[in-house]
Amino acid sequence: MSSNYKFLNNVNFPSDIRKLSQSEIKVLAEEVRQELIDVVSETGGHLGAGLGVVELTVVLHYIFNTPHDKLIWDVGHQTYPHKILTGRKNKIRTLRKGRGLSGFTKRSESEYDPFGAAHSSTSISSALGMAVANKLSNKSDNVIAVIGDGAISAGMAYEAMNNAGESKTKMIVVLNDNDMSIAKPVGAMRKYLAKILSGKIYFSFRETLKLIISAFSKRFKNKAGKAEDFLRSAVTGGTLFNSMGFYYIGPIDGHDIDTMVSVFKNAKEINYDGPILVHVKTEKGKGYKFAEKSEDKFHGVSKFNVKTGEQIKSSSNAPSYTKVFANTLIKHAEKDSKVVGITAAMPSGTGIDLFGKKFPNRMFDVGIAEQHAVTFAAGMATEGFKPYAAIYSTFLQRAYDQVVHDVAIQSLPVRFAIDRAGLVGADGPTHAGSFDITYLSTLPNFVVMAASDEAELVRMINTSIDINDRPSAFRYPRGNGLGVELPEINEKIELGKGKIIKTGKKVVILNFGARLHECILASENLSKKGINISIIDARFAKPLDENLIWQIATEHEVLITIEEGSIGGFGSHVSQFLSEKNLLDSNLKFRSMILPDRFIDHDKPELMYKFANLDSIGIENKILDTLNSKVLIKKFN
Repeated sequence: MSSNYKFLNNVNFPSDIRKLSQSEIKVLAEEVRQELIDVVSETGGHLGAGLGVVELTVVLHYIFNTPHDKLIWDVGHQTYPHKILTGRKNKIRTLRKGRGLSGFTKRSESEYDPFGAAHSSTSISSALGMAVANKLSNKSDNVIAVIGDGAISAGMAYEAMNNAGESKTKMIVVLNDNDMSIAKPVGAMRKYLAKILSGKIYFSFRETLKLIISAFSKRFKNKAGKAEDFLRSAVTGGTLFNSMGFYYIGPIDGHDIDTMVSVFKNAKEINYDGPILVHVKTEKGKGYKFAEKSEDKFHGVSKFNVKTGEQIKSSSNAPSYTKVFANTLIKHAEKDSKVVGITAAMPSGTGIDLFGKKFPNRMFDVGIAEQHAVTFAAGMATEGFKPYAAIYSTFLQRAYDQVVHDVAIQSLPVRFAIDRAGLVGADGPTHAGSFDITYLSTLPNFVVMAASDEAELVRMINTSIDINDRPSAFRYPRGNGLGVELPEINEKIELGKGKIIKTGKKVVILNFGARLHECILASENLSKKGINISIIDARFAKPLDENLIWQIATEHEVLITIEEGSIGGFGSHVSQFLSEKNLLDSNLKFRSMILPDRFIDHDKPELMYKFANLDSIGIENKILDTLNSKVLIKKFN
């Protein structure tokens, strides 16, 4: 950290901020902004959102007595300034590194993080839970939830506001309105907030009304308050929030420290038996010109040059899996007008933005609403369309009920493009795609595929085009492919058929997904020790290639399944098949290599897989241990 900071060097906790004057915290805010830019230029991570809430962060800690007052940040990717000011300043350059600070809020990391969050739209629900708990415990601590304009459009946020409005429990919701989530927010809420912001006449009327109220005697204040409520609803368009039981304040400038200090001080002290919503207008990327000009590209960044804004790109010449998916889908859409692309507020992250540029009328960004996205896709499928719902594995978890009831039970041919499958590196356990193999392959009527490289991904997309009688999914990892040659879009895979990669003796690896390359490396090392093994790329977790599994189980002494997923997935289905066919009662030694039964902290992906024993060394050791193991029979008295 720079030694030139006038105030930040001496601010270690929010209690230090409260010792400063209002004019001094303005300087502190600029120092926090500069520190944030310097830090993320070295570590990579989320930048734009944090830059937009610097002043808001400083003011909230200035006015409220954190950590006793609970400050909950929605999603958490905007909390780097919060971390700098809450005892983590000296560790901030370990952000998103192994054994370093998380890129999101994390309860085990700090008492200033009362609720962990990395998926959006949970802050109002959790804050209301805390506020009600305080009420039942006769505590007077304040509870503040900060939620973005994209996140507040999600269904869970509406459910929470509906409940909060009826609860008669005081809590403060800060609507951070920057007209951005990761990409431009979509839907009616965006237009509604724009309407509120256009009602600038409210400010002059409100100030006039305040003067009138202050001149009135106490017995007229209630009537004046009702007049202000009417004015707030009629002029600003705050009717929605008011009708849900919130006391609406705003919109106010989220970079004007003087205004925010006054507003939040009043919100803290007001004797109001119910939730308060403070509408704050901010600018994503504020204070760094490159981020201001390109909010989406500076949402999440790699390391970059502060002076030029140029990000350090990957040296790999291989295309990313995401781009391979997008380009392949475009080729199919050129031939088939029924192909449509759907995303839930992640157009660039899933590659659907590329599809949308080519087919703007056939790309649908439904906002942060995975549940809606899945059922929306199901509705299109009933009318003969071929919807491709491109959703990160971790985010598809939020729509599991819809996957089951609205898609699987009805056997609707929705195609799920599951990006970020497996461990994802710096984003950590909240964004890891650890469970999709398990939660999808357990469902009847599903086809579940996993690509071992980018060429296989193309073949799986090609195959999914013709799956018209049931839902299908194909999963693929984050990052770049292996640089293999890509097939044409007419090259497909026979449904439920695996692929023999190499043949050997005694040991066979049955791989499902992107660990195939590590399996090959392990086999090469083992061959030097005189152990030649067979390798099969399973391709399908459902339906299983039962004939091939029967064959390899009867021809080898050891069968090992490998997958980038949790217990209950591919290996469990293979085990069930072997058990049903009495193959486990023979001399076959069966082992299943999966992710460990714990959440793996953020680190470089290769180190995370090493920890999970799913790298080539871990695979090699598992094979050696299995070959050398002896069956021990315990006798019980």
